Amino acid sequence: MTADETTKKPSRIQQRNRSRILDAALDVFSAQGYRGATLDQIAEAAGLSKPNILYYFAGKEEIHVTLLSQTMETWLDPLIEMNADGEALDEILAYVMRKLEMARDFPRESRLFANEILQGAPRMLPHLQGDLKPLFDEKCAVIQGWMDAGKLAPVDPAHLVFSIWATTQHYADFAVQISVLLDSDAPAPGADSFLTDLFTKLLRSA
Repeated sequence: MTADETTKKPSRIQQRNRSRILDAALDVFSAQGYRGATLDQIAEAAGLSKPNILYYFAGKEEIHVTLLSQTMETWLDPLIEMNADGEALDEILAYVMRKLEMARDFPRESRLFANEILQGAPRMLPHLQGDLKPLFDEKCAVIQGWMDAGKLAPVDPAHLVFSIWATTQHYADFAVQISVLLDSDAPAPGADSFLTDLFTKLLRSA
């Protein structure tokens, strides 16, 4: 009998508790940052005891790294979907809309990731170097190819991607400020049409 065969599959209760802990921790980390978050806060948010938390995770760092790894996988998907064989402007605008949708659907994950980067990415640097950097280089080359072919107006591909991140993730990271300034609880109201117009005007070839 192999080791895999002797390893017990987590029960439904164990799976549910693990998900419960991660969801509670996402609330705590996205609000308090890594340094401000404690296991006691996570336990209280999850409605579990601290020893219960430590049954499933070795400590705060393991919970944080698990959440960051899951977020990184989700965060890369919209960029992965950019198709080199598609219509250049359509592909860029679709990417913008996917990023905006993620800002609306996953605001806690966006703030979690932003907090990690602001601290110098101590737990995510290997993922940035090993996962994001090759994908980023690949898609920048695709965008440059579209520009060289006259399908997009010439701009710096890297800074184009950065600007897409900035203009979409802002709606998650600064949601409270936006809500106050626009007198609206709706996530990113009017952002779809504004960003579509902005990037269309920037990138439409002559």
